[in-house]
Amino acid sequence: MSTSTSMPSPTPDAASNLLVRVFNGVLIVTLDRPAALNALSLDMVRELALLLERARTDSRIAAVVLRGAGGKAFCAGGDVRMFYEVATNKSMQPEDAARQGGWLPFFIHEYRLDYAIHTFPKPIVALMDGITMGGGMGLAQGAALRVVTERSKIAMPETRIGMLPDVGATHFLARMPVELELYLGLTGVTLTGADALVAGLADLCVPASSLDGWEARLENGWNSSPPVLDLLAGHWNSVSSPSLTALRDVFTPPGNVTPPSALTGQLPWITRHFGERQSVPQIVETLRADLAQDALPPEQRHWLQTTLDALTSHSPTMLAVTREALLRGRNMTLADSFRMEIGIVSRTIGEGDFCEGVRAHLIDKDHQPRWLPATLAEVDDARVRHYLTPPWEPHEHPLRTLVGETL
Repeated sequence: MSTSTSMPSPTPDAASNLLVRVFNGVLIVTLDRPAALNALSLDMVRELALLLERARTDSRIAAVVLRGAGGKAFCAGGDVRMFYEVATNKSMQPEDAARQGGWLPFFIHEYRLDYAIHTFPKPIVALMDGITMGGGMGLAQGAALRVVTERSKIAMPETRIGMLPDVGATHFLARMPVELELYLGLTGVTLTGADALVAGLADLCVPASSLDGWEARLENGWNSSPPVLDLLAGHWNSVSSPSLTALRDVFTPPGNVTPPSALTGQLPWITRHFGERQSVPQIVETLRADLAQDALPPEQRHWLQTTLDALTSHSPTMLAVTREALLRGRNMTLADSFRMEIGIVSRTIGEGDFCEGVRAHLIDKDHQPRWLPATLAEVDDARVRHYLTPPWEPHEHPLRTLVGETL
């Protein structure tokens, strides 16, 4: 017999934006902030972290499913407007900023949550239906099964607002070829669900309509499957385990066919322009040179122009810093990537282009950010090194205690 029970909120005094229940041994957590496209608040991050900590050792929980409410988004990211308001309110006392969530405490807790998902001992499924960007990618990319649909809009668009791709992106983007990593990280281009599958940012692409029936399939087949007993005994430790295979079957509708991906045809262009040895100004030069050619297919010309527009309108400083951070992340542990990212985030919110990017694109919406410096040519190596230098001593680093890793 199937069972469906609620799991009490670990923060019952707060207005929760998480809906939580347990169904047939699966902890189902719904991000319930649809008016904000399920963007994460500090309370949501803390509550989800507590839920996962309890589920980690609860023998009744075999797996976890993360999903978003409202049908438009899994999670659009963190609440960047709040970060902007706190960072630009010079009269706000530190204790008041902390009470409102602050921005540094948010990132500390968010990165710890993301790290916990990456290292969770039971399968986590992320239903990346709809908009999945920024902090939503941080939640999803550590999951053992990442499910996308034809409605998925996948991106790490942070350079557009003067930030770098964070939430572990310098680690999870490093799983793909370096040219594709640099393209996605620098431009912040939005991918379809099929594109995400090609890029290795998803494991399964299904029709959005099929997600309406996964709980019925869970009820009909999950409890009778022997691999669940392995999970309950704590034996799940591999994405290729029989238990995860059984769970994948729950989310795969009969006759599922993956739609075509535009990214597949763009890969040769990406490889040509985003080489590991090419600086951002050099990438811009090669894009302009190819655009000057007369006989170009329309789709290639469109890709070249869109890519060039991104690299000439996003924060010059953060484009240069992001390129260096992505390359460094290819040789870092997960924990060290998080530690690098939070140092960069601290500098760009505290003294960099972030506030101006948010002002231009989300507050005033004039879409005319006044970057400092204004051009790629003005970004020197010393400035890039400054952003990549941690603002804390090792013994003071806010993520120094990530389990199993050392500075």
